[in-house]
Amino acid sequence: MQTNFTDAQLQDPEIRVCNDILRTCVHCGLCTATCPTFVLVGDELDSPRGRIYLIKDMLENARPATAAVVTHIDRCLSCLSCMTTCPSGVHYMHLVDHARRHVEETYSRPLAERWLRRLLAFVLPHPRRFRLALLGSRLVRPAARLLPDDSSALGRIGAMLRLAPARVPAPSAIDRPGVHRALGERRGRVALLAGCAQQVLAPQINESTIRLLTRLGIEVVVSQDAGCCGALVHHMGLHDAAIAGVRANVAAWSAELAGEGLDAIVVNASGCGTMVKDYGFLMREDPGWAERARKVASLACDISEYLVRIGYAPSREAPGMTIAYHAACSLQHGQQVTAEPKALLKRAGFTVKEPREAHLCCGSAGTYNILQPELAGRLRARKLANLGRIAADAIATGNIGCMTQLSGEGVPVVHTVELLDWMAGGPKPAGLGP
Repeated sequence: MQTNFTDAQLQDPEIRVCNDILRTCVHCGLCTATCPTFVLVGDELDSPRGRIYLIKDMLENARPATAAVVTHIDRCLSCLSCMTTCPSGVHYMHLVDHARRHVEETYSRPLAERWLRRLLAFVLPHPRRFRLALLGSRLVRPAARLLPDDSSALGRIGAMLRLAPARVPAPSAIDRPGVHRALGERRGRVALLAGCAQQVLAPQINESTIRLLTRLGIEVVVSQDAGCCGALVHHMGLHDAAIAGVRANVAAWSAELAGEGLDAIVVNASGCGTMVKDYGFLMREDPGWAERARKVASLACDISEYLVRIGYAPSREAPGMTIAYHAACSLQHGQQVTAEPKALLKRAGFTVKEPREAHLCCGSAGTYNILQPELAGRLRARKLANLGRIAADAIATGNIGCMTQLSGEGVPVVHTVELLDWMAGGPKPAGLGP
């Protein structure tokens, strides 16, 4: 694609990156076939190629974002299916992330939407605030059925209430900062990203991860000052807030590296994993942080990658269950981790099946199912219909957002690591029932 940025514009390192990405695109349109929003609405502007044209025009002309441009950029899930499909290697993720930052800096959203976004950014990345918000939501949750099921201001509030769980699990001691010693001879030492929303919604995921790793001889550190990975605010265009989270985590894990060292930084929420693996890029222009961020990013890995690396093996006989594996977009497209989770589940003795349209998003996508509830609802229904054709005993996935989005329709939804822990001597996942 030909671009027309001026020399002055190209002095901006962010614009230089966007220019390189835009010039990689060859207009082929293959991305449209695997873009969830284009599949749903059939609008070229709701496809990666269409959004690329909108972003190019906006940035080249140094224009503030318009309402029309914001509509189509907001509808993007950042599922990154287009990056898996693209034969030219267009790094759409970095382009749309910059576009969201430009939108946030140049466009004034309606007041109700501004307040909702500020609320989400204030609450979700902070476990204590999120827990209090969920506990409070139980008082008004019954009113959700009276609110519209669309993308209006009231519809978004309704979506937020419907996503809130009926019961909030008690805080887990596992998530407190500390060191979990390996059982027997120590074979390795890793840091675990405890996460933000996940430790509130599903503390059993971290419990299973730590139990399994320590049983396999791995010492696990939950660092004192590590917190939210920054992805939730990053994808809302809140650059400064995202970078603050990045710096906190890089500093915390760099201290561990300088101390007893780390073999890996393990992440069990794939949306967070995609973000942490991008820390080197995000901090590339900051001489005080660039090298440390690159080191952290190079050590980051999904829990499934690490379990393959250290040779996971089950220790009990499999129960003869069929598992429908839902590949989270951030894992299969963002990190290109596709074979490892399925291979581990099969090694554990489960029959593993994938649904049709496995490449399409379930509609969770961070805060997407709150901010775009109508499209998210359609994608959820489509995904559940495809999963339902498998007639599985449970659905396994590697991302808390997908678990939340797909739950509530009868078939248990559990994290992959819960099943692997169970087959290696841990307890049966509570989500599977008695």
